[in-house]
Amino acid sequence: MKKKILFIMPSMFIGGAERSLLGLLDSIDYSLYDVDLFLYRHEGEFLKYINYNVNIIPNIKKYNTFDVSIKKLLPGRLFLFGVSRIFGKIALKFHCMFSKEHEGVWMNMQYLSKYLQWLLPEISGNYDCAVSFLGIPDVLVNKVDSRIKISWNHTDYTVINPCRKYDLKIYSKIDYISSVSDVCTKQFLQVYPDLKNKAITLENILSKKFLTEQADEDVNDFEYSGIKLLSVGRFSDAKNFDNVPEICKFIREKGLDVKWYLIGYGTDEELIKSKIKELGMEDYVIVLGKKINPYPYIKNCDLYVQPSRYEGKAVTVREAQMLCKPVVITKFATSSSQLKDGYDGIIVPMDNQGCADGIAKLLNNKVLMQQLSENCAENDYSNSQEINKIYEIIENS
Repeated sequence: MKKKILFIMPSMFIGGAERSLLGLLDSIDYSLYDVDLFLYRHEGEFLKYINYNVNIIPNIKKYNTFDVSIKKLLPGRLFLFGVSRIFGKIALKFHCMFSKEHEGVWMNMQYLSKYLQWLLPEISGNYDCAVSFLGIPDVLVNKVDSRIKISWNHTDYTVINPCRKYDLKIYSKIDYISSVSDVCTKQFLQVYPDLKNKAITLENILSKKFLTEQADEDVNDFEYSGIKLLSVGRFSDAKNFDNVPEICKFIREKGLDVKWYLIGYGTDEELIKSKIKELGMEDYVIVLGKKINPYPYIKNCDLYVQPSRYEGKAVTVREAQMLCKPVVITKFATSSSQLKDGYDGIIVPMDNQGCADGIAKLLNNKVLMQQLSENCAENDYSNSQEINKIYEIIENS
């Protein structure tokens, strides 16, 4: 009899975690396992790429309320969800006031989810393994019947500022806490050393076949006779794209004819555009916006740059390496888990001038650029073997 696995995901909009999930779902042996996918919202550009063997659980509308504004919730039948969200905001203010903890995005997400739990229905079914693949794992804890429960961590826990008391309560009911790199696991344990026995590493699984096929698509908005730099990611504080205009300006001041393209979307888009205008970089920093398929752009860029303030393990960096592109990343806390500096990429300082100097130095070294590409071609970055770790957990726990 097949064993049953459940994956829980907010949605399938464009993002690194979403692409990682697609790779994982493509790696599963469906002759051995039945797989269900529960989405809070049945939305997103990547929905159509979900493996056909996966059973997508019918939408439960009450789970859509995570992303609906309180103003829209209060007038209708979901009035209680709006009220609960308000109580959550008030509770968070009191928590920060008395604990002296800093209110941040992650903590807001925790309190939002916490105060909606009593209104959410259970996810029906009995599972051998259930995985909360992204975000706060309290739905996994409170609404799922499963023999094994895994929470997946995609970020650097030392910088997201969680509510520790709430995390510990939730994690006490989870069997495994998986991070996407050994460094991420180490960072997680710096915050929660008592959870060492639950912490494991499961790397992002990526499909090279899917990547190379998608990369062959033609695009007509990426033509430039000079040097094309590219960054892909959510327009958020973590990705640091708001500093790209100044970094690009410093590089051009060194006499290098570069144009820097940004693919993505998010809350920082207007900030990025205002910085571009402020620095007079309208012709040299180009916001391409959301692209369902970024791979032709990665394939045809001269250098892929990830200038992040912090990361778990950037999927786009791995994808660029799989397409044999030279890569530059900033020295964020988990950067050493992303590449081997000088072998399959370059790590540069976080400050704008240092970042620009490092990029310029690489661009002026064509031999090293070529060597980085050749080294990437010799490595398998798909992490396809990681699926065996999940099998072992299910079979041996």
